[in-house]
Amino acid sequence: MGTAHDSASVLGIKFDAKFTNSPSFKYFVIAYAVVSFYSLVVLLLPFKNLLWRLILVLDMVVTLLLTSAASAALAIAYVGKKGNSHAGWLAICGQVPKFCDQTSAALAVGFVAAIIYFVLLLYSLHAVLSPLFPAST
Repeated sequence: MGTAHDSASVLGIKFDAKFTNSPSFKYFVIAYAVVSFYSLVVLLLPFKNLLWRLILVLDMVVTLLLTSAASAALAIAYVGKKGNSHAGWLAICGQVPKFCDQTSAALAVGFVAAIIYFVLLLYSLHAVLSPLFPAST
């Protein structure tokens, strides 16, 4: 997403399409950068650390952050691709296809990352909570 850009000329006026033109695309890039940094920090923590329950709560927050960033960016990408006739917004993907392809790929990878993070969160929840609720036989 950070490298997505393209330019087009409409009626003799040149315009650039960049991710920085949309606040939701900026949010997507910043949120995924923060989550990447957080994930690297968590990887460096020792396994027998007392902070793992706090990390579990932070993992939930991070999963929600990933989901919200991807959803916000997807909404704007959809408007860019299809437009909105009720609001008078025209589709731009016909003029800047390279930009739309790059943002679509970034969104697909972003949703895959959010799903993987969610599965890891479920596994972490199971690992932390299973000793608290032993199976009765």
